[in-house]
Amino acid sequence: MTDPQNPADQPAAAPTPPPAYSSAPPPAYASAPPPAPGAPAPGAPVPGKTMGIVAFVLSFFFALIALILGIVALVQSKKAGASNGWAVAAIIISSVAIVLGIILTIVFLSLGAAVFTGVCGELGSGTHILSDGTTITCP
Repeated sequence: MTDPQNPADQPAAAPTPPPAYSSAPPPAYASAPPPAPGAPAPGAPVPGKTMGIVAFVLSFFFALIALILGIVALVQSKKAGASNGWAVAAIIISSVAIVLGIILTIVFLSLGAAVFTGVCGELGSGTHILSDGTTITCP
């Protein structure tokens, strides 16, 4: 009987054999799965991305044109299964610019009408020449 407290009484463990090496090649890794149908291949240009960038730049100068181009670019990208942040940004910026333009136009027209009505209210109907040489025709 062996004493578990005394390692000298323990039988020697059999040495483990070294791992066997074979001349077979290592297992091959599986290739990447093919892209989804309709999606652009990896590294291929995203449809509508260039138009989205152009729309983004134009959104600061020509909002209506940028809005149209941004929508077209976004639709092209969505059909290809890709995202297009440039087109989304162009749509947002140009939409905000159009709304602000409409609001400012209404404000300026109403202020101009108030000023014009005030001047014609004082001068009456007819054509008037002001002291600075400006000609005003009131109905």
